[in-house]
Amino acid sequence: MNSLATLSVRNLQTSLLQKKGPLNLVRGIDFEVMPGETLALVGESGSGKSLTALSIMRLLARNAQWQCQGEVLFKDNQGLEHNLLTLPEKTMRTLRGHRIAMIFQEPMTCLNPVITIGQQISESVSLHLGLDQSSANASALRALEQVEIPAAQQRFHEYPHQLSGGMRQRVMIAMAMICKPQLLIADEPTTALDVTIQAQILNLMARLQKDTGMSMLFITHNLGVVAHHAQRLAVMYAGQIVEQGSVADVFAHTQHPYTKGLLACLPGRARQLSRQTGQRVALLDIPGQAPSMAITPTGCSFAPRCHSCFEKCLQSLPEWRGLPAHTSLCHLEAHS
Repeated sequence: MNSLATLSVRNLQTSLLQKKGPLNLVRGIDFEVMPGETLALVGESGSGKSLTALSIMRLLARNAQWQCQGEVLFKDNQGLEHNLLTLPEKTMRTLRGHRIAMIFQEPMTCLNPVITIGQQISESVSLHLGLDQSSANASALRALEQVEIPAAQQRFHEYPHQLSGGMRQRVMIAMAMICKPQLLIADEPTTALDVTIQAQILNLMARLQKDTGMSMLFITHNLGVVAHHAQRLAVMYAGQIVEQGSVADVFAHTQHPYTKGLLACLPGRARQLSRQTGQRVALLDIPGQAPSMAITPTGCSFAPRCHSCFEKCLQSLPEWRGLPAHTSLCHLEAHS
């Protein structure tokens, strides 16, 4: 792991505790986010991406029993390193929303429907920066203007239900960015928006990142977005990271069969192959379904769906292979 990393996740394991035994949902993952970079965490629904983010932020649902093990190391502006999993809750609250912020997929689940958006943003900045009401309101209004909300003065006094989906997501970005965090975790921030609004929100986030120099953990299932807005990516499958490296390297020299399958599902890839071969190429899919997380596999989790599966894949867990800058969790390289 790089000592300069803003965020270092080491052997993170998240389990849901049940009477019949723990359900292991995040299974020993490692990654880091460097200062000023965007790391995309990619995978299909149910792979553990959002659970990873909630584990980092210590925001797992309180109506269930959870166990998080490993280390989540955050380095602040003073160079001090904090293990987020072991911090006292009071200390964690001072970091969360201030030094580390998060944007969720659906703003309406996060915004209070009976409080104006201006008041919600100003309360956040008052809590973390200790501003008086007048200063907090002025700061909140500037934040709305920075995220390009038209008629910000009017919107300041409106309620969440009076705004469009795109506007609500801009409000969430304003709330996340108002304290100038070092690290922003964005969990599928554009999934519920139409394509045009998606592009506007992504460009806005890129501009804010450039202006502030913050690091970003960007969670998505959309590899097209990753290609344009991230420098590195980590691919998750069944609670594990199976490949990670720079976006350019992973796209050009894909190692893991699951990543190859995801890329083959992109419409752009089908069009590219059609041009190269002169024949119509159908859009591909990955056969089968992801395994039940209630079953701990004896071999590779992807083996039942893999076109390149051989005997060892079913019998033993794969090890990391490749160069440090681009690795994959696969038996295939050793077998070939």
